[in-house]
Amino acid sequence: METNRLSKKIEKILNKQLTKEANAAQVYLAYGAWADSEGFAGIANFLFRHSQEERNHMMKVMQYIMERGGRATISAIEAPSEDPKNLQDCFEKIFQHEIDNTNAIYEIVSLAQEEKDWATWNFGQWFVKEQIEEEALVLDLLDKLKIAGGAKATQESLYYFDSQLEQKEDEADLARDASAERP
Repeated sequence: METNRLSKKIEKILNKQLTKEANAAQVYLAYGAWADSEGFAGIANFLFRHSQEERNHMMKVMQYIMERGGRATISAIEAPSEDPKNLQDCFEKIFQHEIDNTNAIYEIVSLAQEEKDWATWNFGQWFVKEQIEEEALVLDLLDKLKIAGGAKATQESLYYFDSQLEQKEDEADLARDASAERP
């Protein structure tokens, strides 16, 4: 008896998204390491926590594939692009990355609708909402950075920006508290 409730196309596109989420985690991790090396500990910790959130998204996709009887496949991920030139460049690259991820989510939801796979369509809605939040978050950060002076911001305004991000809450654990174990 066939127990896989996912079509080959849906399983393939979900596995592609699984890899995309893993790649997103890697990008945030790399940019966090860059920010730390530039002296922006608050921004680094924010990016590290966001890396963990992206990994959680990857796990959510993997779990869904398995719950529906599909086969989750783990693929190699690309190395992140070169380091940002400055904070403005960093957040612009992150925003572009989020737009690309949003478009990938839209492809999943569109295919699910086309195939009348309402379970996957419903699953995808969580990610649609999440991407609205992700894009809004990065746009807000870009706006704040622009107010601070963008690529030509003063050290004082960058210090304030960094300290504000250090205090910003999100759903992921702080980098220093994160581990591979789940409670």
